[in-house]
Amino acid sequence: MKTIAGKTVVLTGASGGIGVFLARALAREQATVVGVSRSKERLEEICREVEIAGGRGISIPFDISKLEELSFLVRQIHELAGPIDILINNAAIEKYRPFQNYSLEDIQSILTTNLLAPMELSRLILSSMVDRNSGHIVNISSGSGKKGAPYNSIYSASKAGMIMWTDAMRQELANTNVGVSVVCPGYTSAGMFLKFGLPAPSLARVHKPTDVAIAVINAIKKNQGEVILDGILTKLLFSEIQLFPKFGDAVYRWIGLTKLNRTCAENQMRDENSAQN
Repeated sequence: MKTIAGKTVVLTGASGGIGVFLARALAREQATVVGVSRSKERLEEICREVEIAGGRGISIPFDISKLEELSFLVRQIHELAGPIDILINNAAIEKYRPFQNYSLEDIQSILTTNLLAPMELSRLILSSMVDRNSGHIVNISSGSGKKGAPYNSIYSASKAGMIMWTDAMRQELANTNVGVSVVCPGYTSAGMFLKFGLPAPSLARVHKPTDVAIAVINAIKKNQGEVILDGILTKLLFSEIQLFPKFGDAVYRWIGLTKLNRTCAENQMRDENSAQN
């Protein structure tokens, strides 16, 4: 898809984190941005920003974890904006825990929002794209989908699933003009570790959310199958980790990632316990 101008883009998780920067970048491309999020007030603010930046903003407050209702969401989008040209599956939730401390509700909510909802939303939209022989789906994954992150195992599983699902879909759609991309940011300045006042692991490159937005725009325009923001060295590291998993474990301990995630888990559980008491 050479140009995004005039295209209708559905963006989930539009009201916070990277989603805000994606909406702004799409607005500069003069797209129609259909923002989907649970926060009505914040969505309306983002849509005003989109209009000011040169795009068209449409706000649809919706909880995508309600899988059975996603067909109603798609119909509403069609009524308000017409056919969907681009879908960006960005919404995600992240919860740090030792694995045994997750509840069943935690596991279900993370997998539903991060993986099942993108799958179902894409399933509902893809047929129209194939019929028109035009469209693009972008899945926002994570470096945690390439190598499991300790104390963040369910999130890692959801993002790994997103990478493999994207890979399979891309092969199915190879003979069409429908593109599928997965974008894997590493650490960003919108990350949860910063909310706890913690530094990123040593040697880790911390990207600005605008870097992620630019990567997504380029993935659409150039029909890139997979984008890892941290570059060729990180790609080589991930390939070595696949061959030698325990080497990867040692690297994560060495750069401080394991300790960082353990601290995030301790802080998050402490905050949640304080809120309940």
